[in-house]
Amino acid sequence: MPGIDKLPIEETLEDSPQTRSLLGVFEEDATAISNYMNQLYQAMRRIYDAQNELSAATHLTSKLLKEYEKQHFPLGGDDEVMSSTLQQFSKVIDELSSCHAVLSTQLADAMMFPITQFKERDLKEILTLKEVFQIASNDHDTAINRYSRLSKKRENDKAKYEVTEDVYTSRKKQHQTMMHYFCALNTLQYKKKIALLEPLLGYMQAQISFFKMGSENLNEQLEEFLTNIGTSVQNVRREMDSDVENMQQTIEDLEVASDPLYVPDPDPTKFPVNRNLTRKAGYLNARNKTGLVSSTWDRQFYFTQGGNLMSQARGDVAGGLAMDIDNCSVMAVDCEDRRYCFQITSFDGKKSSILQAESKKDHEEWICTINNISKQIYLSENPEETAARVNQSALEAVTPSPSFQQRHESLRPAGQSRPSTARTSSSGSLGSESTNLAALSLDSLVAPDTPIQFDIISPVCEDQPGQGKASGQGGRRTNPFGESGGSRKSETEESILHQLFIVRFLGSMEVKSDDSPDVVYETMRQILAARAIHNIFRMTESHLLVTCDCLKLIDPQTQVTRLTFPLPSVVLYATHQENKRLFGFVLRTSGGRSESHLSSVCYIFESNNEGEKICDSVGLAKQIALHAELDRRASEKQKEIERVKEKQQKELSKQKQIEKDLEEQSRLIAASSRPNQASSEGQFVVLSSSQSEESDLGEEGKKRESEA
Repeated sequence: MPGIDKLPIEETLEDSPQTRSLLGVFEEDATAISNYMNQLYQAMRRIYDAQNELSAATHLTSKLLKEYEKQHFPLGGDDEVMSSTLQQFSKVIDELSSCHAVLSTQLADAMMFPITQFKERDLKEILTLKEVFQIASNDHDTAINRYSRLSKKRENDKAKYEVTEDVYTSRKKQHQTMMHYFCALNTLQYKKKIALLEPLLGYMQAQISFFKMGSENLNEQLEEFLTNIGTSVQNVRREMDSDVENMQQTIEDLEVASDPLYVPDPDPTKFPVNRNLTRKAGYLNARNKTGLVSSTWDRQFYFTQGGNLMSQARGDVAGGLAMDIDNCSVMAVDCEDRRYCFQITSFDGKKSSILQAESKKDHEEWICTINNISKQIYLSENPEETAARVNQSALEAVTPSPSFQQRHESLRPAGQSRPSTARTSSSGSLGSESTNLAALSLDSLVAPDTPIQFDIISPVCEDQPGQGKASGQGGRRTNPFGESGGSRKSETEESILHQLFIVRFLGSMEVKSDDSPDVVYETMRQILAARAIHNIFRMTESHLLVTCDCLKLIDPQTQVTRLTFPLPSVVLYATHQENKRLFGFVLRTSGGRSESHLSSVCYIFESNNEGEKICDSVGLAKQIALHAELDRRASEKQKEIERVKEKQQKELSKQKQIEKDLEEQSRLIAASSRPNQASSEGQFVVLSSSQSEESDLGEEGKKRESEA
């Protein structure tokens, strides 16, 4: 028979959430087995009770045996040999469904007795042990809660002794009950096979003995099959007895070895504190505030994973992120009426958690472990040796401060020294390291001896290369959501597209070419390799605002624009082929390493799985800008045509006006040059219109002749 799935008895004392989760799977399997065996028992009971319905009952039994391979047991069901064996039994029983009723006594002894014992003894034993284990677990949780609430200020030796004895008794009871419960569940995996095969074997043997006259139907092949099944059952029983004996021996050994661990606060002389850990797991009480002054304490399983502190409730399959403990601060604190408390504060000071350990040993080990992880010792090749070298600083962190003022004073030097160290290790250009990085670069893509900039220089302090004075105006606050901050609208408010992303700057360097995405991929590889070589892990987080005019890096705290990239200068952008969190773009600027020609600088960022979205937004912005430029040019051309037409119209109108003026002047000159005829009485001579016109024509003709 193949291997049997088993519950690990060795992990019962730890009682981890993974063990509880695996226990739940075995309990579901036991429930499924119980349901299936009840159905099989009812089918065989019909065979025993009703001889007239023998044919129908055997048919139902055959049907149930056929459906065994379709049963969805939580542990995956049995192997193919078991399924094929039951299928063979199903065929034989189906053939015998038309035979006469068997002797009831033979059926009672050979068929009903084994399955009844399994149902009434084994399955009930599992249910009883489950109830006893649940009671023991609840008693242990109650004792632990009472122990955790022991007063630190009001020490009471009698109360402490009673609570400690209660924890010892309840933990020992839970451990013993849990081990026996695990043993019973493991044994059930064997017994279910026996409970399935033995009744069937007895039924077939009863049929053979009863139908002597029909022995021609029971050929030698069937007898050989039954013999093999009987041998297999005996083998399973021997394997079960051997495994049960081994588990019983393991239980006895663990009981002897685990006796000192039943005490919640073991003797530190026998169990010394290990201050060089970079990984730890165990139960802690977490403080949760429910009001201004009230709070509750929840007991959960905590474990470290890389630079993260994970928490996991009992019965959960996997844990969740509780806090990022990279570059965090940890210290022992005096917390109300609880002992062994410590506080973890994130690197930016925005999040903090107060946890309570079970013993002084766990208390110091948790503080030392988190302190080692905070210093990123787990990233080194030999974390244990590295942690041993910084053991002295870890010891300082576990000394509790008597008051908040002293705690504040003790934290001040660490809080001032840590940012300067991080800033020194992550900012600036590595010009002296360019020789080592040149070996990693491809000369066809990246210029040799190219320095890498790992941090963003604030525009308030320095001008950015290639940005000119445009980035110098970054001191003005920029609203990334398009809301007007004054009477004058900013240039971003007039843009059609506004996309805001959270990014972290990895680095930038000058590149030779900007016509292929391979430039971005190679720059990503070099910057990531350089960060790994020089142990640079800190990154500057910014908000990337994508508009139709430019790309802006905005400080998330102050909303000050750190860098501005004109959109026409962004000539290439791409995301990593495998890691979609990485993306970069190439900016073509004037100046750089040589002021006489254009230079290209590649900027690399990390996002929250939004690299493709950012590249799509940049592409959309460039398309919108292109269409806007084409529309602007078409509008300017149309305006130019209208200006030309308007100018021609003005010239034509002016020409007509000049001709009209000349005609009017000629008429006035002709009228003034003719002598006026007046009478002595002061009356004037009135000329007719025809005479006037003739005179005007004559005057014009004379004038033209004189001019000629």
